[in-house]
Amino acid sequence: MGNPVVHFEIGCRDRAVTQKFYADLFDWDMEAQGPTASIQTGGEGGIDGHITSLGHEPHSYVTFYVVVDELQPYLDKAVEKGGKVLIPPTEIPGDEGAFAWLGDPDGNIVGLWVPGAPAE
Repeated sequence: MGNPVVHFEIGCRDRAVTQKFYADLFDWDMEAQGPTASIQTGGEGGIDGHITSLGHEPHSYVTFYVVVDELQPYLDKAVEKGGKVLIPPTEIPGDEGAFAWLGDPDGNIVGLWVPGAPAE
């Protein structure tokens, strides 16, 4: 069985404007959490996500997160297959795990996430 997609992220320049757009468009419930807003899609079988304004490039992006057991082996495999590491393994505060970003050969951003684990 493959690794599941478990989360999505929408990057933007103005979080309040983007948050209102998606809340009004899809009737998603959102809650501010520091520099981000969590998104509860409320759909049967749907996944939740968040909106963030990084304050630097990339400003506008949409990515999804795939749950993996370890970050570095997948980053290494991505590089072997023609991708690149965009953000190395990084711990998420509050013991929520660790994540990394890779770029596929076309430059699409893919997030990797290890729940409840330290960065490797």
